[in-house]
Amino acid sequence: MQWNLSDDRPIYLQLMDTITLAITSGTLAAGSRLPSVRDLAAEASVNPNTMQRALAELERTGLLYSQRTAGRFVTDRTEQITKKRKELAMEQIHIFLSSMKDMGYSAEETVELIRQAIKEG
Repeated sequence: MQWNLSDDRPIYLQLMDTITLAITSGTLAAGSRLPSVRDLAAEASVNPNTMQRALAELERTGLLYSQRTAGRFVTDRTEQITKKRKELAMEQIHIFLSSMKDMGYSAEETVELIRQAIKEG
């Protein structure tokens, strides 16, 4: 995973975002086992307690689950992953539409620009 951490938000939230994106993009497949907390923390260059907090929160959301002796796994409930993927897409669309509005584009102009971008590939 690509760990691009910054100082503008709590680290555990950024870790959650990175892992969530890996799950929703398929980089971490449904049902796959995650590396240990210590291994993930070392990979991301963060404190294991911070990584533990991020993973615990992702368990709370249902994207991860634990098996006592086997470790943590990505949920195998693909409908949950699909739902989260759509939520993330909608967030990005809203950010984009807000930016277009801030630049003075109408909804019709925005749609036309999107069509043009799709044509150009």
